[in-house]
Amino acid sequence: MIHKVDIPHKPVLNEYDAYPDLKPMMEALLTEAERTRAALEGRTVWMVNSTETGGGVAEMLPKLTAVMRELGIRTQWVVAGSDDPRFFALTKRIHNLLHGEGDPHFTPEERALYRDVSRRQARALRPWIGSDDILVVHDPQPLAMGAMLKEELAIPALWRCHIGLDVQTPETEAAWVFLEPWALRYDRAVFTTADYAPAFLAGRTDVIHPAIDPLSPKNRDLTVHQVAGILHSAGLMDGEGKAPTVPFESLALRLQTNGSFAPALLPDDLHLMTRPIVTQVSRWDRLKGWAPLLKGFVLMKERADRFGATSEMHRNRLDLVRLVLAGPDPRSVHDDPEGKEVFDEICSLWLGLPPEYRKDVAVLLLPMASRTENALMVNALQRCSTVVAQNSLREGFGLTVTEALWKGCPVMGTHAAGIREQMIDGEHGRLVADPQNPEEIAATLDSMLASSGDLDRWRRNARKRAAEHFLLFAQVSRWLRTLKNTTGYFRQAA
Repeated sequence: MIHKVDIPHKPVLNEYDAYPDLKPMMEALLTEAERTRAALEGRTVWMVNSTETGGGVAEMLPKLTAVMRELGIRTQWVVAGSDDPRFFALTKRIHNLLHGEGDPHFTPEERALYRDVSRRQARALRPWIGSDDILVVHDPQPLAMGAMLKEELAIPALWRCHIGLDVQTPETEAAWVFLEPWALRYDRAVFTTADYAPAFLAGRTDVIHPAIDPLSPKNRDLTVHQVAGILHSAGLMDGEGKAPTVPFESLALRLQTNGSFAPALLPDDLHLMTRPIVTQVSRWDRLKGWAPLLKGFVLMKERADRFGATSEMHRNRLDLVRLVLAGPDPRSVHDDPEGKEVFDEICSLWLGLPPEYRKDVAVLLLPMASRTENALMVNALQRCSTVVAQNSLREGFGLTVTEALWKGCPVMGTHAAGIREQMIDGEHGRLVADPQNPEEIAATLDSMLASSGDLDRWRRNARKRAAEHFLLFAQVSRWLRTLKNTTGYFRQAA
């Protein structure tokens, strides 16, 4: 139920010395650490979430933990799981409600289930935590567990909520009413954007944007040959036996016309490096807008067949463009029981397409057996994309957008709060107003593929935007200040 995630203790900050554009940011972080280390001395910071793999939180915590340790802050990452599938079904519904979707009515039995599982988790984690430690709990799943430990041990505690909605609906109100008694027990709450914070936490919140590590396997710069090598190793590109690569532990799989999954090069090569590619990589979550994106792409193709294009280049792009929908095997993401259902819906949609359009859409499963290999696959897929799509109906932040911006890739995003926080329409790509409207998606993708000049400008602007706002240096600095301040608020309250 409770386990520590083993993160190797090795220096990581010196890796950035070799990169002139990254070194000044690293040095600013070291200066910040000097100012805050004394307030955190002798304490262990416990980062707690609900899963070790899948999603932005699980991807962020390894590097955040490693960097905090190197800066002299004792930090541990703990995963609080449950053997009861009803618990994660419930917390997934709370997740969706915070995004404005789902059934807002909770039964007494559901409240008891949340409390009882949380109590068991708290009991399991209790022996590890010292009287001077700091607890940082991520998202709703372990929220009550952390509140119980906070109350029992009288230690500083932060709740980091990565999700939310910037408007109030009956659904969001129901979720916050459910969570309020637990959230109020924390010293502070941290949100991705101020718009997500509920009114009952007014005056007790901070904002920390998620961020990416520019040298991680998912985000490090790759040469053309490295991209080709990764695609070949992952079974995503035909190297014709000439590429000097070694196959990955597990290869990507592709949906076939009989409903099965087979190596991604069947029935033909994906031509990822020679065709225009629109890619969306996410968990199989209904709020990611998979179905309308697929429908919009097909509608764009249909319109091109009927009405033609504005130029020969535009016509060629519309003829050749392929949509890649990629995500993890839903069985490997243990805190998302809805994933299999959503994935099956996308597979059914694809199987129902006319053959002439089905051949231009690839539904891929990216294996999670090796976190590094999975990250390299995502990196290579994004780098060979003409457009990275993130058609989210709701989005806590959307690190896939951050990843694409850092790689200099134009993004087709939405006005979901986390995405519009990162990119500006017309500056780094395009934003669709209604991610559930296939017609608008079709028109937006078509316009993006029509102009080489816009694509070039968006590529230049995108990397600059990510470098200035969304790399881990700024994020860790903000964490250090927030942790220091939280110990101060705790002492005042005591």
